[in-house]
Amino acid sequence: MAGIYFVHHVKKKNMNKTIIQYFQHQLKEEATATRAMLKIVPASKYDWQPHPKSMSLLRLATHVAEIAGWLQLAIDMDVLDFAKTNYQPEPFKTNQDLMDYFEARLAAGTNALTTADDSILDKNWTMCNGDQIYFTAAKGEVLRMSMSQLIHHRAQLGVFLRLLDIPIPGPYGPSADEMG
Repeated sequence: MAGIYFVHHVKKKNMNKTIIQYFQHQLKEEATATRAMLKIVPASKYDWQPHPKSMSLLRLATHVAEIAGWLQLAIDMDVLDFAKTNYQPEPFKTNQDLMDYFEARLAAGTNALTTADDSILDKNWTMCNGDQIYFTAAKGEVLRMSMSQLIHHRAQLGVFLRLLDIPIPGPYGPSADEMG
């Protein structure tokens, strides 16, 4: 019965919006959960990684912090060519630096969504490295994929923090830590 309520509530509350407005709403909702998770990442553990093939805690937290800015890239660009960029993850020293970076990337994504409209959603967007094309997809799909990446990597960050015995916040309700 809860599932039926959820579907009805979502349709009633959000489906009269444009698709871009829906993404704006989703980004705002996910930003709250992301902010809570990033806020508890301890700088003293930035170099920690659970496995040699895993990202370090800092690299993963930086990735989570930057994803909201991907929305701007999807909206404002048609091609992201790594051969033409000099991307280097930010070398944060403090949690406040990480939080400031998240807020800046969130603002960039939010501002891009504010100026966009649904007419861009079917336009192609390509991620490549010179002649090597990683993928081409409609911008609407890239926006959806970016939101999915934010949720996925934030959950991964929660696992990292849990392994460090750091109580984690629940993104959509209380976590086991918050329940007692």
